[in-house]
Amino acid sequence: MARRKKAEEMASRVRNLLAMDAAGIMRRLDARKDEMFGLFSRLRSREPLLGTIASRYASGAFDQLIHLPEQEQAVVDHFYSRLDELRWYFTYTEDMPGTAQLIFSKLHKRLEESYRVLVVTLGPPVPPDGARVVDVEAVRQDAAEASSKKRLERTTASSRQRRA
Repeated sequence: MARRKKAEEMASRVRNLLAMDAAGIMRRLDARKDEMFGLFSRLRSREPLLGTIASRYASGAFDQLIHLPEQEQAVVDHFYSRLDELRWYFTYTEDMPGTAQLIFSKLHKRLEESYRVLVVTLGPPVPPDGARVVDVEAVRQDAAEASSKKRLERTTASSRQRRA
């Protein structure tokens, strides 16, 4: 039982590292996508493109991927395969910056799709403050309905007080 719990803790940590890595890549892409092509054009350097999609944890996490179920491994592999397509293109393209930006848009959409699947499968990364994100749904309530509900609650509470 303790061994099973330790294995699940290890898998949870691997999931979080992968989710943090993927979130960081996607965040950098969104923040730099306009600027990186301007730099690519002006400097004729691929570094702004390749630096943006650099992976922090993936190479070190491979040995740990055995702790994940096969389905999660497949989802992680799919995301990093899409990222590798982008990396390959950025490394070897001879396209001009305008064309490169168009191709990037297509490859970026594919990467975003696989990222959404990754987040649904592994969960979002744990934020630095340790708080977990919970899905909530806002429910609109009419003012009349809300006031009648409050009256009902007050009436119920006061009848309980009288009984006590």
